[in-house]
Amino acid sequence: MSKRGIVALKILAHAACLAPIAWLLWHLYLSVTSDPTALGPDPTHTVTFSTGRGTLRLLVITLAVTPVRRLIPKLAWLGRFRRVLGLYAFFYGSLHLLTYVWLYAGWSWAAMVDDISQRRFITAGLAAWLMMVPLALTSTTWSIRKLGGKNWNRLHWLTYTAAISGVVHYWWGVKTGVKTPLTITVVLGILLLARPILRWRQDRTALRVQRSEAA
Repeated sequence: MSKRGIVALKILAHAACLAPIAWLLWHLYLSVTSDPTALGPDPTHTVTFSTGRGTLRLLVITLAVTPVRRLIPKLAWLGRFRRVLGLYAFFYGSLHLLTYVWLYAGWSWAAMVDDISQRRFITAGLAAWLMMVPLALTSTTWSIRKLGGKNWNRLHWLTYTAAISGVVHYWWGVKTGVKTPLTITVVLGILLLARPILRWRQDRTALRVQRSEAA
């Protein structure tokens, strides 16, 4: 793909990633100026749900980049978007955490410690965010050079565990019988299965090439 194409797609990617926060800010403006119900009957829940959903979706899309590149080699340029998608996932994850710390816990350490000890969905969500912190901190080219490619790749396996913890957080946070986390769970499950299958396929192809060259 041409450089102009990549630039255009990056602009679209930024716009798509910023759309949820733009929607929230616009409806917050409406709720303050003209329509108190713009964010629904429970604005705090709306903000929390929107930022949490944005985090999980971006994490899953980030994880989908590598399998898609391996499955369709012509889309190798998608790798250029993985970093920005991951950083946006961390951005929304941080906003999600901020809504809890500010709007639910009221900046009270005692309330947060009590919630973490008694509410398992908060523990799972906090664990997911903590795993995203080193991913965001090592997203720079300097970090990749400093850690070395292999160590950097090993560290970024945390993306999978963060996504799994995020899905667990989602399931534990909804009421019994609610199935809204099912779709994102299925998609994540497919991506987790795709990784070893595509690795096996790649290794098998490489072995076949070696045998043909040796013949």
